[in-house]
Amino acid sequence: MARMFGDSLLAIVVILGFVVLGGAILFAKTRNKQTPAELRRTEEATRRNYHEQSAEDRARTP
Repeated sequence: MARMFGDSLLAIVVILGFVVLGGAILFAKTRNKQTPAELRRTEEATRRNYHEQSAEDRARTP
């Protein structure tokens, strides 16, 4: 009897853990949206950083 209860409890905990993890991933994906202006600003900053890094690397190379 105790073994059956333990197995059932384990199954419930595993299923609930899967549901909670799935909910957390879904929540994070829906909250991580960028507007077109934010995306454009981010892409521009990334390109600028890459360009600056390349210039620094060229200046350091003999």
